[in-house]
Amino acid sequence: MELTKLEHAALILEEAGRRLFIDPGAFTTAITDGTRADAIVITHEHPDHWTREQLDRIIQASPDVRIFAPAGVAAAIGDGPVTVVAHGDSAEVGSFRLRFFGRKHAVIHESIPVVDNVGVLVNEKLYYAGDAYTIPDGVAVDVLAAPAGAPWLKISESIDYVLAVKPRHAFPTHEMVLSRAGKDMSNQRLAWATEQGGGTYHPLEPGDTLSI
Repeated sequence: MELTKLEHAALILEEAGRRLFIDPGAFTTAITDGTRADAIVITHEHPDHWTREQLDRIIQASPDVRIFAPAGVAAAIGDGPVTVVAHGDSAEVGSFRLRFFGRKHAVIHESIPVVDNVGVLVNEKLYYAGDAYTIPDGVAVDVLAAPAGAPWLKISESIDYVLAVKPRHAFPTHEMVLSRAGKDMSNQRLAWATEQGGGTYHPLEPGDTLSI
């Protein structure tokens, strides 16, 4: 399976010539090639993780694509063909096996509502928790999308998260809120955390790929 990192929280996974999109949102350059898409996973309803324009471009290119998301996203999309998923659910679509973990977005501030959030494990390989620190119980994580910067994040929390998960490989996500200096700092700290568990850190930039 090949992983391509886009800007911020968006990922493309490719297996057997088919593709899965994760969190194509407002901080990600417009997706112009949505062909060969079996599925889209949206972890939660915040616009940096999905927009209708991004979805429409993928759906236009792949009309049979399936969308998996929590109830809040389904309500926001309204008339879209969304399969609502929650903690403990699983699904198979094309070349992709999906398992979902977690219930709530990390707290940003007490004044801001906490929305539903689900993480996803893809083909027992890649784990991406969305905007949360959910650890998938009973899973030896091969590749972890590690959060690098966010209004809900302190780098110490992200370091502790990576230390707890002990992935074999990790790379940064949710980093478009950071300056270049901030990205470099987060990469250094997350690399250290990954290495403590014997893993390898990959400081992927938008457009970079990783075979997993």
